[in-house]
Amino acid sequence: MAKTSLAGLILVVLIAGTSCGDFKSQPQRIAVARAGDKVLYYDQIPGLVQPGMSEADSIAVIQNYINKWAKREIMKLKAIENVTTEFRNEVETQLDEIRTNLLIHSYQQQMISQKLDTIISETEIENYYASSSSTFVLSNNIIKALFIKVPSGVPNSDRVSYLLRSDDPTSLAQLELWCYQFADKFDDFGEEWIPFSILISELPGVVENQEEFLRRNVFYETGDSLFNYYVRIRDYKLRGTIAPYDYARTNILSIILNNRKMDFLQDLENGIFTEAIRTDIYKLYQ
Repeated sequence: MAKTSLAGLILVVLIAGTSCGDFKSQPQRIAVARAGDKVLYYDQIPGLVQPGMSEADSIAVIQNYINKWAKREIMKLKAIENVTTEFRNEVETQLDEIRTNLLIHSYQQQMISQKLDTIISETEIENYYASSSSTFVLSNNIIKALFIKVPSGVPNSDRVSYLLRSDDPTSLAQLELWCYQFADKFDDFGEEWIPFSILISELPGVVENQEEFLRRNVFYETGDSLFNYYVRIRDYKLRGTIAPYDYARTNILSIILNNRKMDFLQDLENGIFTEAIRTDIYKLYQ
C-alpha cells in the first residue's frame, strides 16, 4: 500500500473512531506500522488532526508521526544490535539508577502530601524574621505607591494633583471615583511592596538615579503627548537595606516549609533504616 493511501486510511479510521462512541470498547486493535517486533497501533496515535485541517495536511501530519516513530524504533534496534557489552551494561546501570531515584522521589512526595504539617503560624514567621532579618537584604529598590495615568485633555484633570496629595479618606475616595470614570489606569498595587522598576516602566523617560528620585519625591507628575502621569510614593526601601517584614514574609514561608520538608525526609529515611535493622531487612556482614 502506498504511503499516502496508508495515511489516508488511518485518517478515515481516526475520524470514524471519534464519531463512534463504542469504538474503543472493541477488543480488536488496529496495527498501523511495524518496526522489528514493535508494532504501532491506531489507538497509540495521539489526536494530531485539528478541526479545520485539510485532508492533505491531516494525512501529512499523521504520516510524519508514523515516520518519526519508525525511525526511532529502527535506530533503537540498530543500537541494540551494535552497542558493545560495556556500553550496554552502563545503560542498564543508568536506567536502574533512574528507576530507583524516581521510585524514591515518588514515595517521598506521597509521604509529604500525606503527613507533612504545612500549617505555619504567624508567630513562627515573625520569630524567623527576628532571628534572621539580616539575611533578607534588598537587591533592588522597593516602594508602596499609587499610580495614575490620565489621557490628556480629560475634564477636571487639575483636581488629580490636589486629591492625590490629600490624606483625607474622602478625598481619596473622590479621586478613585474620578479615575474610574476618566483615567486610563489607577493602581495602588494592592498596597503591597513592589520593585521600583515596575513603576518606572509605566513612566515616560528614564530615571537615571533611583535612590535620588525616591529621596526627593513623594509626589511626582510628568506627561507626554498623550497622557499625564501622577505618582504618590507612600513608602520606600533602598537596595542594600533590610527588607521589611511584609515584603520578606512570602520568602520566609517558603524557607520554613522547605526546612520542614528536609527535616521530614531525613527523619523518614532514618526511621525506615532503623526499622530495617530491627526487622533484619538490613544486615551488615562483618
